[in-house]
Amino acid sequence: MWVQHKYGDHHWIVGPQGLVKKVAGRLLPHLDLLPLARYRARQKTYWSLNWLPNPGLGLDRIKDADLVHLNWVGGGYFPIAAFRNIDRPMVWTLHDSWGYTGGCHSNGGCEKFVDACGACPQLGSTTDHDLSRRTWNSKRRNWAEVPFILVTPSRWLAAEAARSSLFAGRRIEVIPNGLDLDVFKPIDKLLARRLLNLPEHGPFILFGAVNSTSDKNKGYDFLRQALLQLADEPVLEKATLLVFGASEPKTPDPVGFPVRFFGRLHDDVALALLYSAADVMVVPSRQEAFGQTATEAMACGTPVVAFGATGLLDIVDHMETGYLARPYDAADLARGIAWILQDDDRRARLASNGRQKCEQRFDIALVASQYLALFESLL
Repeated sequence: MWVQHKYGDHHWIVGPQGLVKKVAGRLLPHLDLLPLARYRARQKTYWSLNWLPNPGLGLDRIKDADLVHLNWVGGGYFPIAAFRNIDRPMVWTLHDSWGYTGGCHSNGGCEKFVDACGACPQLGSTTDHDLSRRTWNSKRRNWAEVPFILVTPSRWLAAEAARSSLFAGRRIEVIPNGLDLDVFKPIDKLLARRLLNLPEHGPFILFGAVNSTSDKNKGYDFLRQALLQLADEPVLEKATLLVFGASEPKTPDPVGFPVRFFGRLHDDVALALLYSAADVMVVPSRQEAFGQTATEAMACGTPVVAFGATGLLDIVDHMETGYLARPYDAADLARGIAWILQDDDRRARLASNGRQKCEQRFDIALVASQYLALFESLL
């Protein structure tokens, strides 16, 4: 595994060697984004250009490979032009929309990727030949003759990629993200709550993601609207909202319930405890390539409420493993939360069904076998 930044001491993970290449690796993501400074009205969304060459890329090691598998190549790490330098069978797993857009990682409903990008709403641009069009043109020129195979973690992302002008006609396989079900597993609820210093009795509503309350795509605004509508619901009289992926703000917005912030969790065991302690997980995202927090919660026996859209359609089965609300209806989101919390037997059935689905579809060993079969078919 060749990475931009190496953490830990696994011998099979290799990063840039030497001070110059390590420093370049740290600077590249920032230097690569300098052209965005021209767009003063742009939205604060995650963008990547991948224009600059990367001296620490490690392409010299490809001669020893039978096959190359790319993951998370945005963020200034893997230059668009470098794809042409790989002369081995190549699989590229898409984890968001960056591959088929002019630079955004979440297109937010914009359909311009179907044609050619340009006049990008996220850039606040009204000009067709803007930064998004130039990046799209660079991808078209450099990738047209490169025979990579695409993998997406959901049917929705596969369909979006197939609709795009850059990937139309490409072979696209759907393989979900996997879970270590020995880590993400149900833990006794009372024990989990004691270890997290929570009261024994809830209910507890869980919400979380990276930058969960500040990333608009994660839908905290929808959750807040839903909870305000539930403030007088008898079953939620003693409810608490648990939030991970964000720290408590100086002046929190009222949600109708007490809120406990856990900040950023970097430990899967702590995450599993939090999922197990909760009675329901809410994933109100506007757009998800997959929905990893939903599978993690289900694996821990916690039913999920989400909008019936994008990658979450592959994870949550409506009224079987959770509740799929009408996109993007906060009132129906509220109904889903209440529906799960109103009946203990129903919640137990949903929890059992969710764990069973994870064992059948998302077990990391099963996912690995699907990738292995794909690799072997290409070799």
